[in-house]
Amino acid sequence: MSMNQPGQHGRRPYPRPYLEPGANPTWIGRVQPGNYQTAPGNPSPLPPQGWATPPAPRAPRNRGTLPLLIVGSILALGSLLLVIPFLLGNTGIAGFVIGFLVSLIPLSVVLLTVRLIDRWEPEPPRLLWFAFTWGAAVSIAGTLLIQPLFALAAPTGSEEAFAYFMATVQAPIVEEFTKSLGLLVLILAARKYFDGPVDGVVFAFTIAAGFAFTENILYFGREIASSTDPGTDLVRIFILRGVMSPFAHAVFTGTTGLIMGFAARKWHPGYAVLAFFIGLLPAMFLHNRWNSMGQNFLVEYFVVQVPIFLIAAAGIIVLRVAEGKLTRQRLLEYARAGWFTPAEVEMLATSRGRRQALRWAASRGRGGQMKAFIKGATALAFTRQRILSGRDVPVHQHDELEHLRLIPALRAAVLQ
Repeated sequence: MSMNQPGQHGRRPYPRPYLEPGANPTWIGRVQPGNYQTAPGNPSPLPPQGWATPPAPRAPRNRGTLPLLIVGSILALGSLLLVIPFLLGNTGIAGFVIGFLVSLIPLSVVLLTVRLIDRWEPEPPRLLWFAFTWGAAVSIAGTLLIQPLFALAAPTGSEEAFAYFMATVQAPIVEEFTKSLGLLVLILAARKYFDGPVDGVVFAFTIAAGFAFTENILYFGREIASSTDPGTDLVRIFILRGVMSPFAHAVFTGTTGLIMGFAARKWHPGYAVLAFFIGLLPAMFLHNRWNSMGQNFLVEYFVVQVPIFLIAAAGIIVLRVAEGKLTRQRLLEYARAGWFTPAEVEMLATSRGRRQALRWAASRGRGGQMKAFIKGATALAFTRQRILSGRDVPVHQHDELEHLRLIPALRAAVLQ
């Protein structure tokens, strides 16, 4: 008498892990069936429309990033001791002040773009500040310290050959390494908030904005200090750096952030380090191509650089759309568990629904409360995504319960 083998008639197949239909709405947040688990049920029924309770309590501040901020602040202050004398030595006081003020213009453009990208699921301001100071001070100081090593290897046959080597070899390698090192620090020390490609792009753009800000102070201020016609030369270099290429550094470093963000979806320190080195390659290549443009600058700018920028912009839009789909799917799972109504999911997880909800709430003096409700629901959705991806599950399950505890009060604050 032979034993039935798995899969033969008469033997029940092994049960497959449950995966709710629609659980993988896009490629941005794939969930393995083995990691899937249903959302916790709501022990209380949803309230009728118009109920009122006390205002929503404030969510407890997460202090897990405090050591990172302390270390980052120390590094930034120490870096400024090197960076500021370097800038003043090249620009003078007048050039430094004017360069600083003019550099605020392209900086504002890039940071406004970061804000638009980050609106759906905002990163903690303290981490964005860390990213900015890393770019504006730490990465600049690191570049100044490493540059002399490349100068030793640069050709010395002519001044032009030396300058070309430093611009096309040293700058792409050293600057992208020092900028992206901040991304590696963030993904290792604040991985709770660095869990996808949009996060990677946001942090990378912020670091790059800081780096470009300090670099622009140098370039703008140096024109003031050394030119015989400082006004004309300042306008010329501002058009080049502030109008034609305010996003150059952001696009370079953004490729590293994008790759590291995808690696963060499957959390492992080894993946993060590997993604860091892989992500440096396209960043260095794009930086090299930009610095290599010479006599045919305008042709290469419009034929190569502008399309690259447009592709980057289109990619960011695609990532934002994917984020919205992911948010909607996760909130639908909570809706099936009794925490939201289907109408609330459409209101909280679609751009159109959010706009309508904010207009409605603002007309009733509840705009701030509605923003808090949207923010809380979005944070809940992304916490669930972290759980389903298998990353630090017990920690994020604790966060999930905290978010769920706040949701009824956040809703009540809007409706009261």
